[in-house]
Amino acid sequence: MPGPALNKTPPRHGLARVLSKQGVCSRSEAARWIAQGRVSVDGRIVRDPEFAIVQGRQRIRVDGADLGDARRFYLMLNKPRGLVTTAHDECGRDTVYRCLDGAELDGAPLPWLAPVGRLDKASEGLLLFCNDPQWAARITDPELGPDKTYRVQVDAIPDEAQLRALEAGVDDDGERLRAKSVRLLRSGEKNAWLEIVLDEGRNRQIRRLLAAFGLETLRLVRVAIGELPLGELPKGQWRVLDEEDLRKLR
Repeated sequence: MPGPALNKTPPRHGLARVLSKQGVCSRSEAARWIAQGRVSVDGRIVRDPEFAIVQGRQRIRVDGADLGDARRFYLMLNKPRGLVTTAHDECGRDTVYRCLDGAELDGAPLPWLAPVGRLDKASEGLLLFCNDPQWAARITDPELGPDKTYRVQVDAIPDEAQLRALEAGVDDDGERLRAKSVRLLRSGEKNAWLEIVLDEGRNRQIRRLLAAFGLETLRLVRVAIGELPLGELPKGQWRVLDEEDLRKLR
């Protein structure tokens, strides 16, 4: 005979985490709102960011307005070199949000958007933003997410054996670094441009992989995510993704 059904306690999460997961703001911004007394739960002002609630069972309001489901926004930016991919930089460096300062859509300010993945300070090209954490997790999933395509200038002209070695990979600091594919695009007297496709994401993966084979990265530009190309979007400019763009990322 089966035993009595167990009453499972529904999961509880901190209030700041719930706000960020609904895409209305970052977790740190949510904590500030809560500390300022702008957030209520079931009619009571809550000032503790870790106040535990059961999402979907309690009424959350910000500035007196029901939270509801935030409208989802997705956009792409052609990230310039020299900007860090973060909302707040402790060292005071310029961030990618400089490109979104004062931005409006349909006459209204853009909502809070988070970068989807990252490009390091010296890297350029296609960077996605959204306020949909579940969608962002699918895009950045190391196993299921779309491939990322880069054009990389290196300080030498690699031969065919080096290109195949980059695909075979190397162990670096306890991680296996490899490229899904590498091909020579063009070369000059002392340097070359490569197209490198990654099907996984690791910190500074391309730079570390090339360095392991004695190649220095001079420029690194992400030109596509999945079937979505950077195209002719000017450097430092952004545009909203349409349904066809989103389809290319599925």
